[in-house]
Amino acid sequence: MKFDEYQIEAFKTALPSAKRLDYAVIGLGAEAGEVLNKFKKHIRDGKFDKVAFLDELGDCLWYAALICSLEQVSLADVAKRNLEKLSDRKTRGVIAGSGDNR
Repeated sequence: MKFDEYQIEAFKTALPSAKRLDYAVIGLGAEAGEVLNKFKKHIRDGKFDKVAFLDELGDCLWYAALICSLEQVSLADVAKRNLEKLSDRKTRGVIAGSGDNR
């Protein structure tokens, strides 16, 4: 499946009350926290529930797609831009640095 196809289908599953930027951004943060929690349990218990971990990553993707739809931006374009940014940083030898504008 392509990113833009996913974005269209994901948006169809959002309830009308969820089609708000504030809701989507908070939801992304909450799901990112759930990803962290699944990994924390892996550290604590020594067991990794890969299916549950991937489910939470999928929820993050869903919220990212919702945010893109609400902002009328292509999820594929966001992914492409991210790779271009990282490639540029790697080429300039600053991928391991810190800060947004490196």
